Amino acid sequence: MSFPPPSIGYRGRFAPSPTGDLHFGSLLAAFGSWLLARQAGGAWLVRIEDVDAAREVAGAAKRQLATLAAFGFAPDGEVVWQSRRSMLYQAALDRLLARGDAFVCHCSRADLAAAGGIHHGCVAQRERRDPSVRLRVPEGSRVRFHDAVRGWVEQDVASEVGDFVLRRADGYWAYQLAVVVDDAAQDITDVVRGADLLDSTPRQILLQRALGLPTPRYAHLPLVLGPDGRKLSKSDAALPVDPTDPLPALRAAWLRLGQTPVAETGDLAGFLQRAVPAFEPDRIPAPEDAFEMSSTVRTMAD
Repeated sequence: MSFPPPSIGYRGRFAPSPTGDLHFGSLLAAFGSWLLARQAGGAWLVRIEDVDAAREVAGAAKRQLATLAAFGFAPDGEVVWQSRRSMLYQAALDRLLARGDAFVCHCSRADLAAAGGIHHGCVAQRERRDPSVRLRVPEGSRVRFHDAVRGWVEQDVASEVGDFVLRRADGYWAYQLAVVVDDAAQDITDVVRGADLLDSTPRQILLQRALGLPTPRYAHLPLVLGPDGRKLSKSDAALPVDPTDPLPALRAAWLRLGQTPVAETGDLAGFLQRAVPAFEPDRIPAPEDAFEMSSTVRTMAD
């Protein structure tokens, strides 16, 4: 593992989707990102990734924010809502379309089934009323990056992913475009999140390059899996954490991050105050300890 030294310019973020109340897996990501930002003496921001209205649960975002506050995680700035930033995403998409880096695509999932869902050229049987827009991924587009927890990671985006969606056929903005635009707009230097997003990172780096945006440092934390082996956000075991009694969940998250127990204080403020200087990032377990890596991502020795 290799974490950067503390920097006054550090800007991290926690970016939940409002698909339900904050569960233990989300708490782990929030706590890990908060600890790294606080230990670096930097800023920690919160962004609600609510671009997919079809998956949003009414009231979930406000409950998530209330739970974060109850756990002592106060963002250093105004909360950003993706649903209010469509103009930024459209401007980025227009730039890509104008340069030919993005294109309108009429392919459906059925059209791409024979290719395993990977788009290497439009094979649509008919034009769709509302086509999607994809990023053009040229042959040989390999991305190699260093993850602070996992080490070197490499993916052949062209062969393993292909041309990927930036705006969906239903009109919603794709996660890959929204997150890249927002991270740049918020000057995020360090992205700390769950390991389920590790194989999205090469796509995001390609998109950053196409838009001329900086690439932040990345750290992907181990996931918390339910009894069925799925990550908690997709599991019946995704019970919300208790905002009225935060210490038990925080202690459990601290241990799941590989840390040694801190001296008990009996109060939230005392626990967090001791946790920041005691936090040892190099003790964070590698993601595969709780997550089976995607076959499209290859990890490499340093």
